[in-house]
Amino acid sequence: MQRLAVYCGASMGSDPRFAEQARRLGGHMAARGVDLVYGGGHRGLMGVVADTVLGAGGRAFGVIPQALVDLEVAHTRLTELHVVSSMHERKAMMTDLADAFVAIPGGIGTLDELFEAWSWNALGYHAKPFALLNEDGFWDELIAFLDTATASGFLSPARRAQLLVAGSPDEAIDVLAAACEKAEARMVW
Repeated sequence: MQRLAVYCGASMGSDPRFAEQARRLGGHMAARGVDLVYGGGHRGLMGVVADTVLGAGGRAFGVIPQALVDLEVAHTRLTELHVVSSMHERKAMMTDLADAFVAIPGGIGTLDELFEAWSWNALGYHAKPFALLNEDGFWDELIAFLDTATASGFLSPARRAQLLVAGSPDEAIDVLAAACEKAEARMVW
């Protein structure tokens, strides 16, 4: 796995542990040579992850709509910043640039990105793995809902099993890297 898309909040959230988790994830990524792909902003957890990756000598690739650049929320010190015209283009480019996806604490935008990556996987647009970083139980209720949706017949057990869950930043990188290797092995001709 060379590039990991991180979906997360453009705000810091109410608990300082969220920023600490973002810093540790960024530090682990840089230490392991995994590039960051993310939404291109400098605010909130997005900025924390990017600053940490860059500060540790890693590479960060941002994708941001022009409307957000106009609001001066773009990170100006990235390895590369791709400016696109819409959120749809943003998500498509992030999907193209990344080998895998992980969601850390965030809100509706984070969920939108994660579920679109999952939906596109289900439709066969890509075969890239995705995970929740569920440190401190942030995603517990979402995981419970997905289990309910599975038990209720709206999500197949195989589809539900695609969403990987990790308890730490290092574990998230490990499970996603292993899933990438497994996917590559299936694609060998």
